Amino acid sequence: MKLILRFLKPHWKLCLIMILLIAIDVAGALIVPTLASRMLNEGIDGSPLDELAVTAAAMAIAAIISGAGGVLSGYTCAALTSRVGKDMREALYDKSLELAVSDFRTFGVASVTTRTVSDITNIQFALLSSFQMVLPVPIVFVISLALAFSKDWLLGLVLLGVLVVITVIAVFIMRSASPLFRRLQKLLDKMSAVLLENITGVRVVRAFNKEQKETERLDSAFTEYAGTSIKANRMFASLDGLSFFAINMFVIVVYVLSGFRIVDTGGAFRIGDITAIIEYALLALFYLMMAQMIILTLPRAFECAGRVRAVLDFSPTICDKTETDAVLVEGGNDVMKFENVAFRFADSEEYTLRNLNFSCRRGTTTAIIGGTGSGKSTVASLMLRFNDVTEGRVTLDGTDIREMPQRQLRDRLAYVQQRTWLFSGTIADNLRFGCKDATDEELWHALDVAQAGDFVRSLPDGLGSYVAQGGTNFSGGQKQRLSIARALVRKPELYIFDDSFSALDFKTDAALRKALAEETKDSAVVIIAQRVSTIRHAEQIIVLGEGKPVGIGTHEQLLESCPVYREIYESQTKEAEAQ
Repeated sequence: MKLILRFLKPHWKLCLIMILLIAIDVAGALIVPTLASRMLNEGIDGSPLDELAVTAAAMAIAAIISGAGGVLSGYTCAALTSRVGKDMREALYDKSLELAVSDFRTFGVASVTTRTVSDITNIQFALLSSFQMVLPVPIVFVISLALAFSKDWLLGLVLLGVLVVITVIAVFIMRSASPLFRRLQKLLDKMSAVLLENITGVRVVRAFNKEQKETERLDSAFTEYAGTSIKANRMFASLDGLSFFAINMFVIVVYVLSGFRIVDTGGAFRIGDITAIIEYALLALFYLMMAQMIILTLPRAFECAGRVRAVLDFSPTICDKTETDAVLVEGGNDVMKFENVAFRFADSEEYTLRNLNFSCRRGTTTAIIGGTGSGKSTVASLMLRFNDVTEGRVTLDGTDIREMPQRQLRDRLAYVQQRTWLFSGTIADNLRFGCKDATDEELWHALDVAQAGDFVRSLPDGLGSYVAQGGTNFSGGQKQRLSIARALVRKPELYIFDDSFSALDFKTDAALRKALAEETKDSAVVIIAQRVSTIRHAEQIIVLGEGKPVGIGTHEQLLESCPVYREIYESQTKEAEAQ
């Protein structure tokens, strides 16, 4: 509830207008049966036609005012809930940008997507329905009971009793339904995760003939969700049946008691009053029934709100100490420096990296190589501050990167990740991720340096060529070259290439490295690679073994002094000769 109030607060004026319009709608709807009762009694008494005409005109005016209030309140409700939903999605998206990579593992990408799209949609629907169907209930109850008691105290008590009984039943069923809807949301996450795995991994599924197994896994998730939904829907059906039963019984009781009340009151209680009380009851019970249907969906909305709030209230593991840019020593030789750095993940007892000391100097290339699981990509994540060091410090231009905003740090870096990712749009749109103000000439220059200019020129639309989500309409090598061009457009102080040449053939690799040497002469370059041929010309090569440096030097120096590097080189050389 706190989450809802938090996002409703900025729109409090719209809330007040909505409540006023709802009150006008309800009051007008309850005035109509009161006037109808008067007209019926006047007709039985043989009142003049002009009196009946006045009453009829009053009924028409009340109906028009009520209808106008209903239409305007519906429009206001829709506008209010749409704005709340928009604000929630923006807040959730902004929060997701603050989360570290490890934080995303806590929630899961599929779950964050579900919370942003499905959960907030459920909250919007629950808000809209509650405003239109639940909020009027107290107003209807108070006015209808007051009018019923003004007609006859006994029938007023009967109406009060029926309303109390149905309300108690609704509260009981809502509490029983709450765990079911909580379970439904978890099952929805499970379905989304399994479905996403199967869609993104469809080639693997088909390649290993696992269609039947994956179908069974999906069927299991769907069946579990369906079974829980059936239980929840049974509660809907039970509550509907009980409500209709209560309405019918009330009408019977009113007609039975009305005869006695007419006799007991000596004609003071009249036929028009009977009609009015039944109308009050039907209107109150109609709103109550509508409210019950909405109330049964509220546990799901509350669960959705809790899931959204869990993300919004989550404290990121990586956060800025200040929003003010740090004062950096510009133009120094050392761009980034690792000083006695050690790192281990929060859920691990062993260190992933230890005793890391090196500098990334301007105009030079630092290469990092090692076996699988040696911590190469973790070094890149520490440079970008996707993770914080456990011990020691990493500095940029002499300043600890933890003492500056992440924005300031990453404005000075360009990163090409191991698993390249392109966004849907055009090639130009993707390249301008590096610099939004880059000209077409700068984009073509970056493409030429990245050895992607020829294939982009061969496309019918050139820079305007369509890019599918993830770049699936390009080959692995083409995606890598476009990602490298995107980094070059930025013109940063430090380039980080995390195994981003692996999909290139040796000829393209050599041409790219030659072009990069000239393009990055005023910046520092870090290349994380598996192939020795990619990094043999680097001025500084760091060899990692079991999370710690086992050799630092040039290619020639390491061949003589580092057995791990020599073993990697010889294995790749023999493999190349065998081919």
